[in-house]
Amino acid sequence: MDFLIVNKRMVTALAVMVLSLLSAACANFPSREPPFWIFPDMKKQDKVKYESESPFFADRRGSRRPVAHTVAQETYSPDVAYSTGIDAAGTYVARNPEPIDRALLERGQAKFNVYCSPCHDRAGSGRGVVPAKSNWIPGNLHDERIVGFVDGELFHVVTNGRRSMPSYRFQIPEKDRWAIVAYIRVLQRAWLGKLADVPPDVQTRLR
Repeated sequence: MDFLIVNKRMVTALAVMVLSLLSAACANFPSREPPFWIFPDMKKQDKVKYESESPFFADRRGSRRPVAHTVAQETYSPDVAYSTGIDAAGTYVARNPEPIDRALLERGQAKFNVYCSPCHDRAGSGRGVVPAKSNWIPGNLHDERIVGFVDGELFHVVTNGRRSMPSYRFQIPEKDRWAIVAYIRVLQRAWLGKLADVPPDVQTRLR
């Protein structure tokens, strides 16, 4: 009987020691001693950190340059004119390559209202909520200078930005950028339109 009691005490003491070790391994306090890893949980990984030394390469540099002539899959586009608004000759694409239909214009309107209207307002006059609270004055999309842009230049500006306007190439997909260009043309046509542009059967109602 005494033997069983002693054994129970030994088992209890051993269990307490194991639990103490486990709790010490999970403790969150500063220490100069190396951690005692029970479950690494990917906290310690065999990897090369940026700008660190690596004996694997002859120049001992861990950071490697990309393979020559490689392009990231996310940024690759076989149609350069479509993705940049500039053709092989180095000039802006004259006309929108997307077929202009109601679906495209509605898509362009939705994206314009999200990304462009905060500065240019929903009519494109440049009186959005952002310039109302700052000294920055966005361009009026109905100015003669901007109306004279070909579609490729408008696309290029949306893609890369211009002057104080930032780039939207990462926020807006290519197709949606062309849709925005198409919708800008709708806004310009509506803003600068004349009564003669309206079908005759509608003119009578407007008068």
